[in-house]
Amino acid sequence: MVVNNFIWADLSSYNPTKTKTFYEAVFGWKYYNIDNYFTAYLGPKEIVGLYETPLAFQKMKMPSFWMSYIQVSDVESTVEKARELGGIIELVEIDASIGNIALIRDTLGAGFTVYDGNAFNSRTKNEENTFIFNELHISDATKAISFYKALFDWEFTEISSNSFAVYNSQNEHIATINEIPNSIKSTYEYWICVFGVKDVQKTLKTIEKHNGTMVFDEGERLLCSDGSEAFFYIQNI
Repeated sequence: MVVNNFIWADLSSYNPTKTKTFYEAVFGWKYYNIDNYFTAYLGPKEIVGLYETPLAFQKMKMPSFWMSYIQVSDVESTVEKARELGGIIELVEIDASIGNIALIRDTLGAGFTVYDGNAFNSRTKNEENTFIFNELHISDATKAISFYKALFDWEFTEISSNSFAVYNSQNEHIATINEIPNSIKSTYEYWICVFGVKDVQKTLKTIEKHNGTMVFDEGERLLCSDGSEAFFYIQNI
């Protein structure tokens, strides 16, 4: 497994029962509950996770959100490096049964989780109804690039004046950074997940049937909401 790659995603939801119904209808997933953590499967393959939004976040009125996980060789050293670079360490769990994890926010506030176990590895390149890509929506791409380059040794190529491709050590295009003004994306800085589908317009009809919405139409992909302020992309594969 290549380190510093995206490998997993899970969703914090105020209403997991309602959320499960939505994603099962849209992507054909089937969720299984183990200790109040729901894992979605597509056939035998693990796809993503789901859990109820912690009470502390509910009191803060934090919206539901997708969290992206990045495989690292060592969580503790990654945490120390992130702290030195000005990142905020929200949570560290060492010696957990599934491996070590830490929730980190970059210097602008976008959150991601780092992980050094072997339990998660669900991201694909182009499989239908799976997690296929990640994108960072941020207000200052220059600051973001500086942080992530130093932390993960990623390389960046400018796509346009406000968009940058992210490459890992194997020269694989693993993510995109898009600089978006707060007037468009609100004040939040965030990583967003992309799910592959065969037909975005057909999938959109299912999303809307189950009280989701389309936020932005990019043609081959659509930015959507699941009806609980959790945003994700669907993209033709």
